[in-house]
Amino acid sequence: MVQQSKLSRRGFLKTGTIAGSAGLLPLLVSGKVLGLDGNVSPSNKVNLGAIGIHGRGTHDLHCFLNRNDIRFRAICDIRRVQRETIKAEADKHNNDTDCAMYRDMEDLLIRDDIDAVLIATGDRWHTMASIIAARHGKDVYCEKPLSLTIEESLALARAVKRYGIIYQAGTQRRNIGNFQLAAKIAQSGKLGKLTEVHANTLWPATTQDWLPAEPQPDIEECDWDRWLGPCPWRPYNQQYVVGGWRGFYDFHGGGILEWGSHTVDLCQWAAEKDQTAPVRYEPQFQQNGSISGTIFAWYADGLKLVMRESGWLGLGTCSARYVGEEGWVETGDSGRMAVSSDALRGELKYFGMPGTDPITHIAEFVECVKSRRTPAANAQVAANSHIASHCAYIAWQLGRPVEYDPAKAEFINDEDANRMRSRAMREGYIL
Repeated sequence: MVQQSKLSRRGFLKTGTIAGSAGLLPLLVSGKVLGLDGNVSPSNKVNLGAIGIHGRGTHDLHCFLNRNDIRFRAICDIRRVQRETIKAEADKHNNDTDCAMYRDMEDLLIRDDIDAVLIATGDRWHTMASIIAARHGKDVYCEKPLSLTIEESLALARAVKRYGIIYQAGTQRRNIGNFQLAAKIAQSGKLGKLTEVHANTLWPATTQDWLPAEPQPDIEECDWDRWLGPCPWRPYNQQYVVGGWRGFYDFHGGGILEWGSHTVDLCQWAAEKDQTAPVRYEPQFQQNGSISGTIFAWYADGLKLVMRESGWLGLGTCSARYVGEEGWVETGDSGRMAVSSDALRGELKYFGMPGTDPITHIAEFVECVKSRRTPAANAQVAANSHIASHCAYIAWQLGRPVEYDPAKAEFINDEDANRMRSRAMREGYIL
């Protein structure tokens, strides 16, 4: 239905052009409307809305606003100060006062003049907001991680397929030069047969603690109930709302997911495993018997995935290493690369764009919205890399190995692990 709608609008414009040649339209049309003189005609602009914009989301939004084929129309945020801040920026950029403000995303999503949405809420809302947007026929660029559970990952992939929208997860390193080259080297056979892929992750743990209760603000200042969304209720504390929610289990998937949504994704891509996930996960332990932050995993064909915090070469955050029988390549957010031998050194280039920059990733998303081509970080490939991260964290929490069947999306003969595939949601929130 979404694709038909977009095509019908283009069809209308094509019909209008033909009619104009028959004298049914005015003969004088401005160059701006036709897209001449460096302008983009209104018909070729993507009308954008945004949900939950602060921090990283603000950086993403600036990347969208700097494009001449984007028209930003509306902001939804549960905090008044953020609504007004983003509106002021948008109105200044658009040189008008037309940017609308909403507290409830449904009010933004029912607008038929919005084509796509940028979702940059906290992690707890990413899946739910994306599915609601998909139901309204909106294309979605969503910050990572796309999900907090295996069940959410699968539900999002199903919704994107069902409603036919374009979805791009904010795992922008798939569109960053040094990561692309490292993946190409791994896939070219120049490392020999791949034996291991290594993903830079963080300490896995989260806490079940609550921050002290504070007086709950007026709903227009901060809609606390809506901020919580599908998560279990807890009393208001301002620190949650201004970004201090990380590390709390109800709102966060832990350190493996925090960076693994990028780096495990890179490993799956380089190893050409986008359509699956590892089948066995083993947490590692220190000599004193305490659990470490490292998890080993294996794919069905024996390829080993290593998720680890330490031992990297200092090439930047979110590093990845691909190891073959004849050599290895490693890279990170600095744009620099390292290889195992002089024989591979001629393959290397330096890329100045840091791995944190989403410009090229957002550019691909906008092109895909127009062409209806499937983007690199689409919902299915992102779901599988997230599932791998979730499985690893489940093994770490249980403190023992687990075996997972990617085809059935369940753990093998493991009731405890299978219960951890999902989380309870508050009444009124369903996937």
